[in-house]
Amino acid sequence: MSEETCNHDCSACGEACGSRQAPQDLKAPLNEQSKVGKVYAVVSGKGGVGKSMVTALMAVKARQAGYQTAILDADITGPSIPKAFGLKEHATGDAEHLYPVISRTGVEVMSMNLLLEKTTDPVVWRGPIISNTVTQFWSTVVWGEVEYMFVDMPPGTGDVPLTVFQSLPIDGIIVVASPQEQVAMIVEKSITMANLMKVPVVALVENMSYFKCPDCGKIHHIFGKSHAEEIAKKYGIETYCQLPIDPDLATAVDKGEIEFVMNDELDPIAEMLKKKAEEK
Repeated sequence: MSEETCNHDCSACGEACGSRQAPQDLKAPLNEQSKVGKVYAVVSGKGGVGKSMVTALMAVKARQAGYQTAILDADITGPSIPKAFGLKEHATGDAEHLYPVISRTGVEVMSMNLLLEKTTDPVVWRGPIISNTVTQFWSTVVWGEVEYMFVDMPPGTGDVPLTVFQSLPIDGIIVVASPQEQVAMIVEKSITMANLMKVPVVALVENMSYFKCPDCGKIHHIFGKSHAEEIAKKYGIETYCQLPIDPDLATAVDKGEIEFVMNDELDPIAEMLKKKAEEK
């Protein structure tokens, strides 16, 4: 490419010219008043599998263990984290910064629904603006000192997941699925994207895996046979969990009381994340 036609964007050019520059670091700067330790993104290939619920539960478990914990809600057009925690007040800010809303047990939360006048107002934005908002949540919000941050991602493999993987220092992703055969195929797309972005998949959660009858204790696989173990083995994911269909948990989410739920099924993931933090 000649100097006259060069746009100096080496990431979009295959020419090996003498002025070629090294790939740019696309990581967004963290707010100068913040210190964030481990960052884990919770992803799903499709909507409706309980990704936000798993994000909330992981943050709750970390907080119950005594860690300073935060949730960055990157699902800009479909935010549901504030409702799970019963957060109704608006996030505050000044000319340069935003401040997260603190839940009753001390989980820091930033979500688009904490900035809207009404929680039912739709966010009708194009992809670049949505992606830029996610980056601003990282750079503009005063998180303070956070040991574990969980990023609730929108479903799929589009603009926002790409922005998060490129702009935030993601230590790993937790993939959420349900037992259906089609979902298993879509989950593999998310895992493949993570591998392409060189982000490790640290755990797999199969939600709605089974229903245990409260009367007789019999296990029913309402949505079909579990695929969690075979997917985990195929992609070398050492830690996976199965969450049952739990009406009490669904009620807690609807009432905004998820942080008062005691859940044992996700303990293997919580222990694995703790070990990873202690190794470094």
